[in-house]
Amino acid sequence: MSILSSLRRAFHHRHRHHFSTSILSPDSATPLSSKQKTRTAISLLKSEKNPERILDICRAASLTPDLHLDRVAFSLAVSKLSSANHFDFIRRFLDDLIKTRPDLRNERFLSHAIVLFGQSTMLDHSIRTFLQFDDLGIPRSVKSLNSLLFAAIAAKNYKEASRIYLEFPTIYSIEPNVDTYNLIIKSFCESGSCVSVYSVLDEMDSKSVRPNATTFSTFIAGCYKEEKFEEVGKVMKLMEERYKMHPGLATYNVRIQGLCKLKRSKEAKALLEGMICRGRKPNAVTYSHLIHGFCKEGDFEEAKNLFSGMKKRGYSPDGDCYFTLVHFLCEGGEFESAFEVCKECMAKGWIPNFTTMRKVVNWLVSVEKFDDAKEMIKQIKEKFAANSDMWDEILAAMPQ
Repeated sequence: MSILSSLRRAFHHRHRHHFSTSILSPDSATPLSSKQKTRTAISLLKSEKNPERILDICRAASLTPDLHLDRVAFSLAVSKLSSANHFDFIRRFLDDLIKTRPDLRNERFLSHAIVLFGQSTMLDHSIRTFLQFDDLGIPRSVKSLNSLLFAAIAAKNYKEASRIYLEFPTIYSIEPNVDTYNLIIKSFCESGSCVSVYSVLDEMDSKSVRPNATTFSTFIAGCYKEEKFEEVGKVMKLMEERYKMHPGLATYNVRIQGLCKLKRSKEAKALLEGMICRGRKPNAVTYSHLIHGFCKEGDFEEAKNLFSGMKKRGYSPDGDCYFTLVHFLCEGGEFESAFEVCKECMAKGWIPNFTTMRKVVNWLVSVEKFDDAKEMIKQIKEKFAANSDMWDEILAAMPQ
């Protein structure tokens, strides 16, 4: 290498290092901790659209898959690039990390990369990364196999998921575990082939791998998706008689959600009542499924009754439950109720999306509840200062 080339590389490295450091804390001379770097990176990534800058933010944060917060940042960056169809940037980003970061040449990061490629519908790169283990001298385990299966499902390539499940354990001498079988069951159920699950259960028996609650919850959800109601009864019987497993809350919630998705919310409510009679306690998730179901069917009275009932029983609705109810109440013209639920929701620090909130505020203005409208806008602007100008037009039109 010539002296000139060496100088150029050194200058580029120093320039890149300075840029990477300053991109996260341009106004601070104090170095950020690893956690601060990641939090800053996540904040920047949420609003960034330039693909080159997205990569620079991630490089500056020196992310590692060992930390949950760092994995969130990785996923956010790849999701942003994928939604904007910058697939080549995703490939370049993940490949460069593997090449330039020796600390990331391990099964944990490669498995994470496999999943990220799959979530970006780049399954060919997921498979290429799985095959790359040999070149890097990294041993594979069931963890990387499961990541590849998950990637195939995320990419909705169910045919390839089946091939991976049937061929790869033998080719790479990997013994499948319960998670492997649960993933292929999920693949069959998502692709409309839930009857194929019986053969998977037989294989699990032959390999002495015991199914768990997830196995049957996924199977039952698949039966509902295909509207095979008699099959649900067969699965429940199989679960109890063959495996001596009694349905728990997760199973009931899957059944209730399955019925609600099919607009059979009254049957789902009857299942809830039967569940309570048997001494099984529901939870906030149970009620959220039912509230969503009745809202979709336009039965707002029943949805409101359930919402009130869950709180009386001591179950606290989460943000999504509030958002769902406010959204559908607005859609149905039930603005008085939507406003009341909205106030309760905002008091907990949760604010529905802009479109929903605008409908509530516009209604308040239309019925001349200007003080309520102004107070609501004030709370929104305090929470989302970056979008405050979006409300100025409405405020300007109100009596001062």
